[in-house]
Amino acid sequence: MTAQLDRTEGGTDQPARSYSLPLGVVVFVTGSVSLGAEIAATRLLEPWFGASTIVWANTIAVVLVALSVGYSIGGRLADRDPSMAGLSRIILVASVLIAAVPFVANPFLRASVDAFDSLSVGTFAGSLLGVMVLIAVPLLLVGAVSPYAVRLAVDRVEDSGRVAGRLYAISTFGSLVGTFAAALVLIPFVGTRRTFLVFALLLALAAIAGLRRHRLPALIVPALILVLIALPTGILKSGTAGSTVIWEKETRYQYGRVLQAADGERTLELNEGQAVHSLYRPGSYLTTGYWDQQLALMWAGRSDLRSVAILGSAAGTTARALGHYSPTTHIDAVEIDKAVTQAGRKYFDLQAPDLQTYADDARPWLERTTTKQDAIVIDAYRQPYIPFYLTTKEFFALVRDRLAPGGVVVVNVGQPAGSTKLEKVLAATMRTAFGDDRVYRDPAQRTNTLLVGTTDDTEPADALRAKAPTLPAEVEQVLDGSASRIEPALTGGDVYTDDKAPVEWLVDLSLAKVAETGEGR
Repeated sequence: MTAQLDRTEGGTDQPARSYSLPLGVVVFVTGSVSLGAEIAATRLLEPWFGASTIVWANTIAVVLVALSVGYSIGGRLADRDPSMAGLSRIILVASVLIAAVPFVANPFLRASVDAFDSLSVGTFAGSLLGVMVLIAVPLLLVGAVSPYAVRLAVDRVEDSGRVAGRLYAISTFGSLVGTFAAALVLIPFVGTRRTFLVFALLLALAAIAGLRRHRLPALIVPALILVLIALPTGILKSGTAGSTVIWEKETRYQYGRVLQAADGERTLELNEGQAVHSLYRPGSYLTTGYWDQQLALMWAGRSDLRSVAILGSAAGTTARALGHYSPTTHIDAVEIDKAVTQAGRKYFDLQAPDLQTYADDARPWLERTTTKQDAIVIDAYRQPYIPFYLTTKEFFALVRDRLAPGGVVVVNVGQPAGSTKLEKVLAATMRTAFGDDRVYRDPAQRTNTLLVGTTDDTEPADALRAKAPTLPAEVEQVLDGSASRIEPALTGGDVYTDDKAPVEWLVDLSLAKVAETGEGR
């Protein structure tokens, strides 16, 4: 589909076909950029605001508003200047703005996060403003292309419906291709920054095909974009004071980085970096963090751990410690992100005598396995949220079924300091599978409580005290500490199901409450 006529810079009507791409190709390219840039924008925000559905909802909302405004403006501009040159200028400007996004993102987002932290404004407002500033204007221009193209392609009024339908179908198909290209190919293999640049390059080439008199000067834009694609990406986020980034990667699932302090201590951060997901201290298997309590509470049931599953093992802090202190235990370490497990082996000394790692999602893996576990540890957060399907009564029924007699489940509940709403919900939901008197809590850390579900009437504190003397002194102290703190779980929470589990709303409201009252600061 091509435009029949084009009013060129010289003022004469010329057949657009003689020097431009078919309009179908143009709208296909811009359609692919519209949703491909949306996927890339979300990945750009994740290291700063996290990977929740709140961030996704904000991104989608901004994209839809920008495209809607672009449709309206594009129609008006097309009526004023129905020419391929006019359309190409819009596309060229959009390409420049898309190319600029990843370069202005980091300083802007860093300043944005600092500002919102100081004002106690949450993820919703921060991510919304971030997306608006970064991609709203270029996507508004991209949205202007389809109605502009329809105006150029319609030669007779009686053909307008057929022409518009065809071009919008092509644009939608382009959006589908752009979505999968960004998510499955570009972001995993070339990174987020170069994903934006590839889309910008496609826009620039499409724009140049529609220019006649100024085509050669306009070639500067794709040439510069190619140079930017060739440049090394560098470090996405610099280290904090006293630490150095020794590894970072944009994986299929998230952004991750490893920081090393001057004393050799290493930490794993994922996405926005508000939590440490794994920790390594040279010469030590304990951390003084919640991983130590995870290790201890595995013995809240059986004294001999034959088989343990860790769902959400990250870089393997708990698996490594268990392998050292209980070398005969078979460990299934399940981590959805293979790159994080690889970083664990390289930077966190992830090894054990009988360790099997799996690159899989926690619940599907548990569905498939037939092994009866003596302990199942659940630590599958994408800070600050736990996946909703790991919070439901159906999930805990599955966990209960996969435990051997006397086995225990240990759930890490990360929550804002001073808030217990998530803990109460998980405790209430766990009781549907384990019973009212078999769910306990260990308030081990300021922002981490460990919930324990047992399969028999053994008191966890008694089991821990019985096991403690058989372990090295440093671990004995950890077990004794947990035994002194462990108590019946809190009551008052709702029971979540696969059909209804508003865990992100619960966490966001808890964060807002803490920010409002200043609790936990």
